[in-house]
Amino acid sequence: MVRNSTNRIKYFTQQEAIMLFNVIKNSESSHSIRDLALFRVAYRCGLRASEISIITLENYNADRGELYCKRLKGSNNNTIRLDSETKAILDEYIALNNIRSNTEVLFTSQKNRPISRQTLDYLMKKYCAMAGIADKSKYHFHALKHTTAVHLAESDMDIKELQWWLGHKAVSNTEVYFQFTTKQQEKMYAKLAEKNEMV
Repeated sequence: MVRNSTNRIKYFTQQEAIMLFNVIKNSESSHSIRDLALFRVAYRCGLRASEISIITLENYNADRGELYCKRLKGSNNNTIRLDSETKAILDEYIALNNIRSNTEVLFTSQKNRPISRQTLDYLMKKYCAMAGIADKSKYHFHALKHTTAVHLAESDMDIKELQWWLGHKAVSNTEVYFQFTTKQQEKMYAKLAEKNEMV
């Protein structure tokens, strides 16, 4: 990941993310429920492709609507509470697929193996194209993790909260998401205008 500018980090705008999820939701694919569940879980929790493939039923507390996220690449594991829509879709997916064993991987391929990074990148390319997202440099699954981080940074979450949410051990890995996005720039200019502290 490029560390010096959010302009060089590929992420979806709020509108693009809505378009992406709507396309998946309305897809006529036989795997649309699986795809919507895994994309929403990845977005909510800020997960890498490799982290999606290791989620088991044991990691999910359906009563509390919480997912224990096993982070790779030296990141800290944590537990994230799912929003109501993501929880409902995940519950539907688990019920439809009759997933009962705690050790059973949640997201699998047609061959019933843990879903691969290659498959997730293929799905991202497919759904981005269907959604009409113009910037093809965003057509990779890791853009979803960056999207989570930028959207949370823009929602007024502070840097320590975001660091915890993403599982970053070093705050320097989180700082990049606070470099000025459009929304943050507008807030900065609004503060200056309000206080009138520049001649």
